[in-house]
Amino acid sequence: MAYDWACTMERLQSCRFCDAILSVYCGNGHSTCSQEKLVAIRKVILRTLKLLFWGLLLQGGYFHDLDKLKYGVDMNRIRWCGILQRIALAYLVVAIIEITTRQAQPKELPTRWFFIFKIYYWQWVIGACVLIIYLATLYGTYVPDWHFVVQNRDSVDFGKILTVTCNVRGNLDPPCNAVGYIDRQVFGINHLYPRPAWKRSKACTKNSPYAGTFRDDAPLWCFAPFEPEGILSSISAILSTVVGVHFGHVLIHMKDHTSRLLHWVVMGVALLVLGIILHFTDAIPLNKQLYTFSYVCVTSGAAALVFSAFYILVDILNLKYVFLPLEWIGMNAMLVYVMAAGGIFAGFINGWYYEDPHNTLIYWIKKHIFIGVWHSTRVGTLLYVIFAEILFWAIVAGLLHRLGIYWKL
Repeated sequence: MAYDWACTMERLQSCRFCDAILSVYCGNGHSTCSQEKLVAIRKVILRTLKLLFWGLLLQGGYFHDLDKLKYGVDMNRIRWCGILQRIALAYLVVAIIEITTRQAQPKELPTRWFFIFKIYYWQWVIGACVLIIYLATLYGTYVPDWHFVVQNRDSVDFGKILTVTCNVRGNLDPPCNAVGYIDRQVFGINHLYPRPAWKRSKACTKNSPYAGTFRDDAPLWCFAPFEPEGILSSISAILSTVVGVHFGHVLIHMKDHTSRLLHWVVMGVALLVLGIILHFTDAIPLNKQLYTFSYVCVTSGAAALVFSAFYILVDILNLKYVFLPLEWIGMNAMLVYVMAAGGIFAGFINGWYYEDPHNTLIYWIKKHIFIGVWHSTRVGTLLYVIFAEILFWAIVAGLLHRLGIYWKL
């Protein structure tokens, strides 16, 4: 049966933090705000707290080194940031904006193409403010020299204090960008992600883009942690959420297929082209770790085009049954994320092994059925993800849907 996470009215009436939020948006006389907005904001805050809880549990460090069957976390090194925490922040900000700025709006838009931007202008005002804050901080923050203690026990430099030279402003390189500097100042370097993607770069690793032994001439920052879901990059992610909500506004207000697709495709292409231009002119390079504006444009534009393609296939060509597995996964997205992306299911299966933690069912299937047959780590891993991860969890989600079981926040 579906579990309803919605608050009862009695619980909602006791939310003082929600009242504080309403005071900010509605003024001292916030009692004039509608009861519906009050209830909605309280539900948003409750859902945000749930996302933060699961984010800390899954990515705070409690479940780690699944192949070595280790769990538990040293509170001196807990990771405060993560994917769900970023989603929680973006969701909280955009949802409150959507609720508090919502006015009586026409269900169908006039023929003017830009009218939808006008009726939701507050979202774009906030989005512009977010972009200004992000760019000003990224390019305006002075990053001094910093040091860290090498925590990798396999390194010959374990326990040594290494100093990274910066003394720059507006640098986007791995060691000296404002994103990492702010996270180090706020959270402390011990609470950042210890295995960032930059450690697999050509400058660091001999087997790049795979993890492995560091090069003899690897720069010092290769040994340091970095938070890819930190404060400043998560602020930039709010802009992606604003764009996504806008695509939803189009779906609600524009009733015919042509108008919807025209809006999505035009905006998607515009964002994609803008992001590519910013990157190749070196104005703002594409960088997922920093969540740069060009990265926001490219990913949002690509998402609009992919969404348009699915809309054509499902809503226009009526190929619904072909994509039912994706629908099932979407109905139980939290379950699939926790069990698959969070590695909980794999960790449970890996707990049953023969003589060595690597002699598990998952390891055997990946090595002998997928990688061994194709004699390629890349192709084998891709096929493993498609068939042993995505398809498997699509079937599981389909069975749960048939039973009416859903995990909702």
